[in-house]
Amino acid sequence: MIDTFFKYAYYAFVAAIVAFGLVLLVSALPNATVSVKIVQSGSMEPVIHTGSVVFIHKADVYKVGDIITFFFNERDVIPTTHRIVSIGNADGEVRYQTKGDANKSDDPRKIEQEAVVGKVFFSIPFLGYILDFAKKPLGFVLIIGLPALLIIFDEGMKIYTEVRKKIKEEKEETEESTENND
Repeated sequence: MIDTFFKYAYYAFVAAIVAFGLVLLVSALPNATVSVKIVQSGSMEPVIHTGSVVFIHKADVYKVGDIITFFFNERDVIPTTHRIVSIGNADGEVRYQTKGDANKSDDPRKIEQEAVVGKVFFSIPFLGYILDFAKKPLGFVLIIGLPALLIIFDEGMKIYTEVRKKIKEEKEETEESTENND
């Protein structure tokens, strides 16, 4: 029973490492249809926590109540994720009034449609802290490299054991055939 538990725990661990690697890969791709961002403030609490990872996709239409990720201006490096509270038109262009759920007032500027990165369709609380750490050299080694080495070592030991077993079986077969021929 304990062996079964460790076997399932091992496979769950491998699956988690693969999933984590995929999230890292998706977050690094510049032109993917889905982007991954780490929330760095508490303005959307309690719906989206600080340190959460949000998955975003570009939509053709956004409506009031949607949580979107956008840039306030062209110089921004870090996008903002807030909820649309109203939609208006200015000079024939759609503009979104946004607000963080935890904020008392609306954002100071309305957001042009071109500034919207996309709509949040999924979030994982606190995973961003781990992702951020994994992007650093020490974090990568500890979170990705070390478990990968353990998996490789474990699989190598299984192969070694099987090879030794096969060699022993062949040796015994050879000895039996030699004894039978005498």
